[in-house]
Amino acid sequence: MDKKYDLIVIGSGAAGMMSAIVSAREGKSVLLLEKLPQIASKLKATGGGRCNLTNTLSNEEFMRKFGRDGRFMQDALGAFDSKALVDFFAQIGVETHAPDGFRVFPTSHSASTIISALANEMQRVAVVLQCSQKVEHILQENNQIVGVKTQTQTFYAPNVIVATGGLGYPTLGAEGDGYTLASELGHKITELHPAMMPLKVKESWVANCRADTIAKVELRVDLPKHKKLRANGDLIFTNNGLRGPVILDFAREITPLLELYGEVPLLLNLTKGMNEEQIATHLKNEIAKNPHAKIIEHIATLLPHAISNELCFLADIVPHAKHKEIEGAKRAKLIQLLTWTPLTVSGHDGFKMAMITRGGINLKEINPKTMQSKIVNGLYFCGEVMNLDGPCGGYNLQWSFASGALAGLLK
Repeated sequence: MDKKYDLIVIGSGAAGMMSAIVSAREGKSVLLLEKLPQIASKLKATGGGRCNLTNTLSNEEFMRKFGRDGRFMQDALGAFDSKALVDFFAQIGVETHAPDGFRVFPTSHSASTIISALANEMQRVAVVLQCSQKVEHILQENNQIVGVKTQTQTFYAPNVIVATGGLGYPTLGAEGDGYTLASELGHKITELHPAMMPLKVKESWVANCRADTIAKVELRVDLPKHKKLRANGDLIFTNNGLRGPVILDFAREITPLLELYGEVPLLLNLTKGMNEEQIATHLKNEIAKNPHAKIIEHIATLLPHAISNELCFLADIVPHAKHKEIEGAKRAKLIQLLTWTPLTVSGHDGFKMAMITRGGINLKEINPKTMQSKIVNGLYFCGEVMNLDGPCGGYNLQWSFASGALAGLLK
């Protein structure tokens, strides 16, 4: 006769492993199914392999960073916040620290440490792990979960947790399986867009600036209906576009607009928030100090040399000209460009470069106190498969662990 479990977990990422461990610790018999030959492929790549687990924000501030849907996390964080996560890892032999006072990492700065510890704990609490098992259907009878069907077998349980992640990094197994499984059972899936990724721009001059990281850049969308979309943070120019923390975070706002408009004009303040008047005064003071210097030398007191050079060209100014040799209109244009530099986002590399998916299973159909479906009894969700995503800095992993821990209680 086929073995019956109390719980089947689909997916061995952060959320899936946490839910399996919590449930097994509660005395439940747990089967974890992973479609790849090994566990935690995406977790291994997280944070460039360094594994930024969580951060030191209060729960209130943490939820705010997820926008209007952030309150959905209240019960999950109430039960399993960043302090609880750090304690959990300490219990299973992983030391953590926050070297910058904000982001929490394993002291090894290696995702492998986290994966090994979770794998050992799953073994200790007798979670049954089966890899190379792709779930094709979740089985239900009379609105009650009864099991799952994989390519080769049928497994039985009255509870199933879907922890399959999003669509980002398909090479690491992300194919959106969870969305298909959930929609087959009547759940709605919101529009899905790639997020947390570099962006490409039309302008070719950025390639000449790729050695430079610009701190405290202010970024805004220059479209009439979307002027409220703004972001602040560090930016890096690339061979064909932009990356850096501010871009990774802001990409979730840009990718849906790209689909809508084809391209998205941006304005970038690269001068730490200085306005036209402040920039004009700064340059005037620099020129007074050194009237015989080239204009490029004056601008380079505000920005790296390569960017200063490109902004001169955009203003139709010879970078080696002296201030008095430049026409008034061109000087005014230069100050405008130093205040707000225009760039046009033209594309991205799709889900293959997206660390996170924007969109997912509709939160209105999930009980935030339990992570259980409001449509089918015994069906639970956790992690990125739901329509909730946050910025860089340990937010998404903390949410995966917290939602996994709450789902694993099978309330």
